[in-house]
Amino acid sequence: MAGESFSSSSSSSPVLSMDVLGDIEDYVWPNQAEGSLPWDTFHHVFELVQNGNDAFRENRMQEAINFYSRANNIRTGDPVILSNRCAAYIRISQFLKDRSPSASEYDPLSGLDPTTHAELGLKDAEKLVDIRSNSVKSYLLKANALFLLEKYEKARDVILSGRQVDPYSNSLRASLKNLERALASLTGTSTHGQPERTDDFDCTLCLKLLYEPVTTPCGHSFCRSCLFQSMDRGNRCPLCRTVLFISPRSCSVSVTLNNIIQKNFPEEYAERRQEHESLTNFGVDLLPLFVMDVIVPCQKLPLHIFEPRYRLMVRRIMEGNHRMGMVIIDSTTGSLAEFACEVEITECEPLPDGRFYIEVESRRRFRIIRSWDQDGYRVAEVEWIQDIMQSEGTSEREDLQELTYNAAEYARSWITRAREAARQDQRRLEKLLNVEAMMPPTRDPERFSFWLTTLSNRRPSEKLDLLRIRDTKERIRRGLIYLRADEQGCRIQ
Repeated sequence: MAGESFSSSSSSSPVLSMDVLGDIEDYVWPNQAEGSLPWDTFHHVFELVQNGNDAFRENRMQEAINFYSRANNIRTGDPVILSNRCAAYIRISQFLKDRSPSASEYDPLSGLDPTTHAELGLKDAEKLVDIRSNSVKSYLLKANALFLLEKYEKARDVILSGRQVDPYSNSLRASLKNLERALASLTGTSTHGQPERTDDFDCTLCLKLLYEPVTTPCGHSFCRSCLFQSMDRGNRCPLCRTVLFISPRSCSVSVTLNNIIQKNFPEEYAERRQEHESLTNFGVDLLPLFVMDVIVPCQKLPLHIFEPRYRLMVRRIMEGNHRMGMVIIDSTTGSLAEFACEVEITECEPLPDGRFYIEVESRRRFRIIRSWDQDGYRVAEVEWIQDIMQSEGTSEREDLQELTYNAAEYARSWITRAREAARQDQRRLEKLLNVEAMMPPTRDPERFSFWLTTLSNRRPSEKLDLLRIRDTKERIRRGLIYLRADEQGCRIQ
C-alpha cells in the first residue's frame, strides 16, 4: 500500500475535471475565528486540516482523509474541510476504478474500494453545494463523484446547474464534453434486438434473474447481495474457487448487463427489485437490531463489524436507510432489553475480507414490541418513545427551559475545566471536543438531557434507566448529579 500512488494524471478513464482534484484549499485562519468554538479548538482544527493537506499533496490520500475526518468531527460542515476531503475521496475512487483486476488480485489494498469512496465523496459534495451554492468547484466535485458512480444523467444535471452560476467556466465546459463522450460510449455498447430469456441471465446462487449483477475478475456474474452473502464465509468465487480480493462495494454493478436485463425483462426485474427492497428498506416501525451495548441519543460510536450475520445486516442497511437499533441483553432477564436506541451509520469503511469499520450516531429511542430472527440477525417491531412534554407557555414548561439553560451553563464550564485538565492528552482533548460538538440546542430540552448524561461514563443499567425515563427534568437532574459526582471523585484523587 505504501508504494501505491494516487496520482490520476495518466488514468485510462479520467474523471470529468482534473483541475478540481489538485486544487485543495488551505485553512485560512482569520476567516475561521468568527465561529462559536473556543480559540484552542480552532487551533486544533487548523492543525488537523494542514496535516491533511500535507498528506494530500504527497499522495497519501487515506491519511489525508483521516485528518480531515477528525477535523470535521469537531467543526462539522466547514466548507474547506468538506471540499478537501471530497477531493481525496474522488482521487482514491478514480485510482481504484482504473486499477486492473489482476493488480487487485495479486496486490490488494486493504479497506479501499472505488464505489464506497465515490459515495462518501458525493455525500461531502452535496453538503458543499448547499453551503457554497455560488462556487463552481462545488458543482465540479459533485459531478465527478456522480460520474465515478456511473450516474451520468445526474452528473449532467449538476454540471448544467453549475453553468448557471458561471456560464463561462472552462472546467464545466470540459467536464460536459467528457461526460457526453462517456454517454456516447455507453450508448454504443447497448444491444440491438431483444435477447431470449435463458438461464444465462440467472444468478447461479439464488437461481433467479440477476439483480444488481456484479462480474468478478474471474469472469462470473452473480447478484451482488448473493455474492457477498456467500463471501461472508470465505473469499473465493462460488463457481471456480478463485480467491477474490473484493468487498461489498469494490465491484461496481455491471451497468451494461444491468441495463440489458432491466430493458428486456422489465416485469421480472420489477419483481426482483420488490423482493430486494423488502430486505433492505425496513418499514417505519421495523428495525434490524445490533445486539451489543446500550447507547442513548446524542452519542457517536465507532464499531468493528466482523460476524457474518452482521456483515449481511450492514450491507442491507447501507442499501436502505442506513438505520438500525442498538440493544443490549438485559442482565436481569437474560433477554433483549425492552428499551433501546436507533442509530444511523454515518461512516462505513468495508474491508476486502468482508468486515466493516463503521461510525454510528444515535437518534431516537424506542421500545421493542416483538422481535424475530431473519437470516441470522434480529429484527424488531418497535414503537418510538418520547418524553411527556408540558405545553408551551405553561409555568412547568418555563421551569423546564430555565433548568435546561442553567444545566447548559454548568456543562460548558465543566467541559472547560475538563479541557484544561486534558491539555497534555490530545486524545482525551479530542474526545471532549467531539462530545462538545454534539451538544444540541437548549430549545430542545429532551435531546439536551440525553447529551448531558453522555458527558460521564455510566453503567449499562444506568443508561437503560435513562432510556425508560419519560421525565426530562428528572433526566437533567441525574445528568447534573453524575457530573458533580465525577468532579468530586477527581478532586478526591
